[in-house]
Amino acid sequence: MKKVTGIGGIFFKCKDPNKMREWYQKHLGLNTNPYGAVFEWRQGADTTKKGFTQWSPFAETTKYFEPSAKDFMINYRVENIEELVEQLKKEGVTITDKIETYEYGKFVHIVDVEGNKIELWEPNDIEYEKLGEQMGAKTTK
Repeated sequence: MKKVTGIGGIFFKCKDPNKMREWYQKHLGLNTNPYGAVFEWRQGADTTKKGFTQWSPFAETTKYFEPSAKDFMINYRVENIEELVEQLKKEGVTITDKIETYEYGKFVHIVDVEGNKIELWEPNDIEYEKLGEQMGAKTTK
């Protein structure tokens, strides 16, 4: 069973997410939006399909990374999230919540052996791209 297919996002805490987004836009050319930036790429198995990776600075006071005490969280792209969660449960992996479904994908959170919270995302890249277009967001390519 295929598990992780790529990096879906990198999330980190900072003092001022707005300043952080502005700095990365000005100095490194990221096309930022209110949530961070989205990197657009082509999928290796089928280069006609797009894929996306989210980059997001969070306020240092966020509770979103809990129960982890770390200042970062990685989102991994996965396939068959329901089957994967069942397999992870059998393997004794801590699942912190239930699978949530949105038009742009399914999400669940787990904790690794060192207590890092990890977000798993079974993406619907077509709907994810539509959401970005509705927001007027431009991807970084």
